[in-house]
Amino acid sequence: MKKVIITLSIGFICLFANAQTKEKDLSNAEVFSAKSGTLMQKEFVEIGTLKKCEIKVIYFTDLISNTKQSALKFEYEVASSYSTDTKAAILDPDEIDGLMKSIKLMQEKVIPTTPTNYTEVSYRSRGGFEAGCFTSKGTWSTYLKLEKFDGKSYVWLTVEDLATLYTYLEQSKAKL
Repeated sequence: MKKVIITLSIGFICLFANAQTKEKDLSNAEVFSAKSGTLMQKEFVEIGTLKKCEIKVIYFTDLISNTKQSALKFEYEVASSYSTDTKAAILDPDEIDGLMKSIKLMQEKVIPTTPTNYTEVSYRSRGGFEAGCFTSKGTWSTYLKLEKFDGKSYVWLTVEDLATLYTYLEQSKAKL
C-alpha cells in the first residue's frame, strides 16, 4: 500500500510539473545563436515597420568557426502602465516561402469568403510565430502573434496590411 501511494504521489508531481512548463520552441537561427563557447556577431538590417512592429534581417556569424546563419526578426514593443516589454519572433529562411504562400492564400481565398460560423486560419513557424485571421461578426480580422504563449504579443493588422507584409517578406527574402 505504501508503494502505491508513493508511486501515485511521484506520478502526480511529474504530471503537474510538466503541465506548468511552457517551453519555448526555437528556430534554427535561435539555436545557432545560443551555442555556448562561441563569439557571436549579430548584424541587423532594417526592412520596414508595420503597425509599430519592426521587421529586420539578422545575420549571425560565429567568429571562432566562421560559420554564418541568417533569419528574419519581428520585434514589437508593448507598453504597460509601468514598463515596456519587447516581444520578438525569429523565422528561419526556409519558413519565409510558407508564410508568403499563406498570406497569398488568405488574401485570395480566405478573406473574400463570408463564413456562417466562427472560423480561424493561421500559419505557425517552428519558433511559435503565428500569422492568421479569424471571423468576428461577419468580418475578418488579421494578426501576427510573435510569441506562442504570450497573449500580449499580438500585432493587429488590417486586411490591407497583408500586402505591405508580403512586400516586406519579398525584400527580406532577397537579403537572406
